[in-house]
Amino acid sequence: MSLIPYALTRPFLFGMDPEHAHEVTLGSIARFQNTPLQCLWSQSRVSDPVQLAGLRFPNRVGLAAGLDKNGRCIDGLGAMGFGFIEVGTVTPKGQPGNDKPRMFRLPAANALINRLGFNNEGLDSFIANVKQAHSFRKAGGLLGLNIGKNAVTPIENAVDDYLIGLAGVYPHADYITVNISSPNTKNLRALQSDEALDALLSRLQQRKLQLQAQHGRVVPMFLKIAPDLDEDQVVVIARTLKANGIDGVIATNTTIGREAVQGLPHAEETGGLSGQPVFEPSNRVIRLLRAELGAGYPIIGAGGVMSGEHARAKLQAGADLVQVYTGLIYKGSALVPECARALKGFKG
Repeated sequence: MSLIPYALTRPFLFGMDPEHAHEVTLGSIARFQNTPLQCLWSQSRVSDPVQLAGLRFPNRVGLAAGLDKNGRCIDGLGAMGFGFIEVGTVTPKGQPGNDKPRMFRLPAANALINRLGFNNEGLDSFIANVKQAHSFRKAGGLLGLNIGKNAVTPIENAVDDYLIGLAGVYPHADYITVNISSPNTKNLRALQSDEALDALLSRLQQRKLQLQAQHGRVVPMFLKIAPDLDEDQVVVIARTLKANGIDGVIATNTTIGREAVQGLPHAEETGGLSGQPVFEPSNRVIRLLRAELGAGYPIIGAGGVMSGEHARAKLQAGADLVQVYTGLIYKGSALVPECARALKGFKG
């Protein structure tokens, strides 16, 4: 287990502005990864191999996109025991994101609200960082690269940004995630509607097959969707995924709902709510997806995983793998092996 208990460092980090704490943490990991000081947070990976979408995942617990948008800390984060790491969201051009402050803690609910807005250094810097990472993948860990559109790109031209991102990350990814579900880029979620989604996925799948032939390797492509969808919308998305040959789905991103946090400080801030309040909405979408997609279609469950029991509930709802993010902030890196042990050998 890691040498520094999170109970000792959490008060220090929670005494800072949330985004500053985020930057300090990632800066430290980036600086000390792959050095002897990585032992301060390193943990043994629980072995629980799973075959999914043509890939061998060392265990069922991954890091969700958004924590490491620029792919600076792949090896350091991987040392926490993850079976897979997803970094991004990356956009073709670097962008600052939305105005600060743009991240807020809701400790009473084990939750965060963010309206970061895909702040990142752009595709070239992202790929350079990904290429520098080595130890996590050498040890069998899988890397997902998450792509999005620039804020200044009109929504009717969004496919152009996704095609640039797809071509850029394809040679370097174990899988690729198409993010159309962040609430913090204007009109982005409109791409989840039936005609827009079909048009986007058709173009992306066509380009993916070209890249597959060009590079001589198959890279699965997943779609990440929102929890704020009704049953009919989920059914349409599921059918569109299958019709376009998309390899899997990640359910879900953050929510714009506030019912679970009404009355709490910062609850009315705009942005995406993550953490424990998203647990049930995410599970609802997972259950709907599994019912429509049937057995065998890859689903990664994300949203509100704060314990091994929560992780197991995601699989019981129909997910094959789970991802954590906000739980890592509230519970620390010990959450990773706790979840992996809870899921080991899961048979449904």
